[in-house]
Amino acid sequence: MPEPVRGGGVQSLDRAFALLEHLADAPGPDGVALSELAARSGLPLPTIHRLVRTLVASGHVRQLPSRRYALGPRLIRLGEAASRMLGEWARPQLTALVEATGESANLAMLDGDAVVYVAQVPSRHAMRMFTEVGRRVPAHCTGVGKALLATLPPAEARALITRTGLPAATPHTITDPDALMRELDRIRARGYAVDDAEQELGVRCVAVAIPGAPSATAISVSGPAARVTWEAVENFAPRLRAAAEALAGQLSAAQSG
Repeated sequence: MPEPVRGGGVQSLDRAFALLEHLADAPGPDGVALSELAARSGLPLPTIHRLVRTLVASGHVRQLPSRRYALGPRLIRLGEAASRMLGEWARPQLTALVEATGESANLAMLDGDAVVYVAQVPSRHAMRMFTEVGRRVPAHCTGVGKALLATLPPAEARALITRTGLPAATPHTITDPDALMRELDRIRARGYAVDDAEQELGVRCVAVAIPGAPSATAISVSGPAARVTWEAVENFAPRLRAAAEALAGQLSAAQSG
């Protein structure tokens, strides 16, 4: 019988989920070797091999031709369902942001090296920003993406943008790695990120990362730059921070409940 772990859990399940987290944290598409998983988890190699073999058989992990390992296709359905639930859970806060700011509110997560939108509550204005849920966008030219990059250690953030490059979506996109790293320092200092027509001309977005989220998650408010003025940005930022703190508190309560 598997040895129980603290909190009444089962050790083998706890270890298997930990391995999935290590695989999810692996940069790029090359996967992770068993020896790397052993080093990251501190588990014996025979234990790693047994757990990974079980996860491969269930489809939650796949073995690459290089004999390295990556997350498997069976997790896609679970991830999609979890994203929908996260979006519904955050909807009251997003709705409150729309009512307070008049602009569209978004929830997005860092998925690999890109950002994926998982929820939006649109503005009531006829001219408004609409983002399709499930849309994947680069991190470097979006408010939510830059907010999430700023939560990473600088070395990890630079490694990510080195892998993806910094293609220009508009003439305002930051395409110099050093300039983007300086921008991330400013985001950390002031507590919010701004996309100033960097992804789409005429659009301004303010974003804040949700502190302590189990996966890197951010919320934002976006709209036409004519309405989202710099004065509005200053007004929106504390509302976003308050919403992010409220969501973080709800997440913490749900995890401990």
